[in-house]
Amino acid sequence: MTQATKLAAEASSPDPVVGLRAVAALRELLERLEALNVDNARAKGWSWQQIADVLGVSRQAVHKKHAAGRLLRRRER
Repeated sequence: MTQATKLAAEASSPDPVVGLRAVAALRELLERLEALNVDNARAKGWSWQQIADVLGVSRQAVHKKHAAGRLLRRRER
């Protein structure tokens, strides 16, 4: 069982502590996956509008969320 599958199962636990911890961990995983995929799309020349369209958000929202973090991640390399 993968970690994501385990967390998904735990998210439906009748124990609120287990369920909420799993939700928090899944949220963190999704944020990391989104950042990774946004970085990948930008590296391949995608515009902020193209990324926003796929994510179902506004261009401004995706730019605000990822532009600064992307610069920081690039500097860390």
